[in-house]
Amino acid sequence: MTSRYRSSEAHQGLASFSPRRRTVVKAAAATAVLAGPLAAALPARAADQAPAFLHGVASGDPLPDGVLLWTRVTPVPEAIPGSGVGPDTEVGWVVARDKAFTDVVAKGSTTARAESDHTVKADIRGLAPATDYWFRFTAGGTDSPVARTRTAPAADAAVSSLRFGVVSCANWEAGYFAAYRHLAARNDLDAWLHLGDYIYEYKSGEYAARGTVVRPHAPANEILTLADYRTRHAKYKTDPDLQALHLKAPVIAIWDDHEFADNAWSGGAVNHTEGAEGTWSARQAAAKQAYFEWMPVRPAIAGTTYRRLRFGKLADLSLLDLRSFRSQQASTASGSVDDPDRTLTGRAQLDWLKAGLKASDTRWRLVGNSVMISPFAVGSLSADLLKPLAKLLGLPQEGIAVNTDQWDGYTDDRRELLAHLRSNAIGNTVFLTGDIHMAWANDVPVDAGTYPLSASAATEFVVTSVTSDNLDDIVKVPEGTVSAVASPVIKAANRHVHWVDTDRHGYGVLDITADRAQMDYYVLSDRTDANATSAWVRSYRTRSGTQRVERTYDPV
Repeated sequence: MTSRYRSSEAHQGLASFSPRRRTVVKAAAATAVLAGPLAAALPARAADQAPAFLHGVASGDPLPDGVLLWTRVTPVPEAIPGSGVGPDTEVGWVVARDKAFTDVVAKGSTTARAESDHTVKADIRGLAPATDYWFRFTAGGTDSPVARTRTAPAADAAVSSLRFGVVSCANWEAGYFAAYRHLAARNDLDAWLHLGDYIYEYKSGEYAARGTVVRPHAPANEILTLADYRTRHAKYKTDPDLQALHLKAPVIAIWDDHEFADNAWSGGAVNHTEGAEGTWSARQAAAKQAYFEWMPVRPAIAGTTYRRLRFGKLADLSLLDLRSFRSQQASTASGSVDDPDRTLTGRAQLDWLKAGLKASDTRWRLVGNSVMISPFAVGSLSADLLKPLAKLLGLPQEGIAVNTDQWDGYTDDRRELLAHLRSNAIGNTVFLTGDIHMAWANDVPVDAGTYPLSASAATEFVVTSVTSDNLDDIVKVPEGTVSAVASPVIKAANRHVHWVDTDRHGYGVLDITADRAQMDYYVLSDRTDANATSAWVRSYRTRSGTQRVERTYDPV
């Protein structure tokens, strides 16, 4: 059989960025100043001239006939991520049906260049649907690790089941990425979803594990420039557990705020000081460029992460970008969360989402959603719990019950979307969400104030953080003590919430059949332990046609 294939170089279409740093680095400082902090992003290696694959290999965005392959080559020792130095290097790739590469179906080459930070992508086509493949890269006689990937089912295929790992919020300094290791060990994932905060932008020590740095990241400063963002991505890609998961299954990723800066919006961020930290437009462009260089993600509409993938007749997956187009977060005191002129999605993305949900002919409509869509009222939380909860969720600590960074801060967009689902009888819509470092299982009510008498338009599964601080970490009490008190109160004030765990770190496994979509929630024994164990803790499902969540007592 003759296979068609197409290779492409790393995305280079975003705006260039003239590096600036807050303190000592000037635009002309060049490699001499950058070498020290950037070198910290790399594992130790001999000072030879042989190319090396120090950041692993990865795949993403599976299609029925193809998948996107990614790697970063270090052609010479001085070609440190973010340095902008190093020779152009030819990088070959090969795809086979078997791990031994006796049945090669596609091969080609591309060029790693300094202007793309020596990252490369190969967008392979001509593959068979719903099929496992193995791939590797080569440069200068050096082979990369061998990785497995998998294509999506054919668009018209009758698919019996799908299984995805689901993660978000992985803060390097707050612990180890054992969640990725446990997902990699499963050997049963069609793909894994990263729902945002793949990296964090903070300076070293600013956001760690209950204030303690478990392992320092690089660079040590808050990341502002293109070199900074590249270096931080590179540091993450040296993690062995993250590399292991990228070797086992394709990732489907969207960004949230920390790929840019905390509470980012279209014109700025809470964690950005205009002028002192350069312009927001330059910082945002740098962050986007580094993201598309370092992630196996196809730049989609308007150079963002909103796009749609299909998995046979069983499910389609609409992936959102809730940072690039949103209005600035509202002040709850002004009541402007209901202002119809403010938007979370932007007009074009909301129209795209509504049209896709209406046109969908699959059994399930999944939405990769970086911030919680279900309404959340603080209710009658005691003051000692309200203040840390407010800090975690970005609420006014005086107790006004809305998180303006989530869909709660953009109620007109939410009303329009939920009304669209109801008026067009669009069922089996499941929002998959990260961001708030807690695990939730929710109905998504049309009117939270009268629920459960009012209708539920969809359901939502929220996964907790891989490592980032959650509520017990902020209060600095033993794990589980806060959740035991807060969870019943939250549920009493939010009757559409079936479960919330405010305290633990972990991941989810989403299993889909024609009859139900089920999320199994797993927790880690200790995020600060590189050898942390994993345990199943809860499962919730939504049965086809119900738009309601129910507990089930066994993982899939």
